[in-house]
Amino acid sequence: MKDLGSLMKQAQAMQQKLAEAQARIAELEVEGTSGGGMVKVVLKGSGELAKVDLDESLMAPGEGEVVADLVIAAHADAKRKLDAAQAELMKQAAGPLAGMPGMPKLF
Repeated sequence: MKDLGSLMKQAQAMQQKLAEAQARIAELEVEGTSGGGMVKVVLKGSGELAKVDLDESLMAPGEGEVVADLVIAAHADAKRKLDAAQAELMKQAAGPLAGMPGMPKLF
């Protein structure tokens, strides 16, 4: 039974690490860009779009389609960065158990 107690302690420690990783993920903010920095978006850890910054040169008449494409590209860039940051935090929290079946996924 001594091994069972040790296993339970390890499980509790893992649970705590995962909870801490989830809290860090919730606090994440990543920036995505497109058009050479003419469009910037910020995503929160939850995936919520928090900010859009457009270069004023894009505000010319007839540029609507270009702006839309650049916003989509900037969002995709930010989403890739967010996914990578979330995966890294979960990998750090899970340690040697990362990627094993049954490990919780946040995204």
